Amino acid sequence: MTDRAVELIRAPALTDQVPYAYAAGAAAGARLVVTAGACPLDEAGRTVAPGNVAAQAEQVMANLTTALAAGGAGLADVLATTVYVASADRRDLVAAWDVVRRVFADHDAPSTLLGVTVLGYPDQLVEVQAVAALR
Repeated sequence: MTDRAVELIRAPALTDQVPYAYAAGAAAGARLVVTAGACPLDEAGRTVAPGNVAAQAEQVMANLTTALAAGGAGLADVLATTVYVASADRRDLVAAWDVVRRVFADHDAPSTLLGVTVLGYPDQLVEVQAVAALR
């Protein structure tokens, strides 16, 4: 482990052609911060950019960053994420994923990307849930 509470774990027996670590570990005694799914809502609670997966993903990541900060964490503290996209079209999943990966930059925490039928808010297309660890 480094001085961070999160260790991204590589699996040499698995392909290195994926844009994320296969696993992550938290340091002993780390405090976990678990977020609800970050949604593409503005400050008034309205869904932003109906029909635009990438624009919604931008709002989701801004909201996720804010939620993590409220718990004392940042993106580099994230152990894992789950990314939900209300679409059966792989291009929509990739559009959301591209935003998520760009925002996380070099911190390639394990993640699961799912196409789902529907999400909770009207016109919502993207949601990201995260677990972070702090020393």
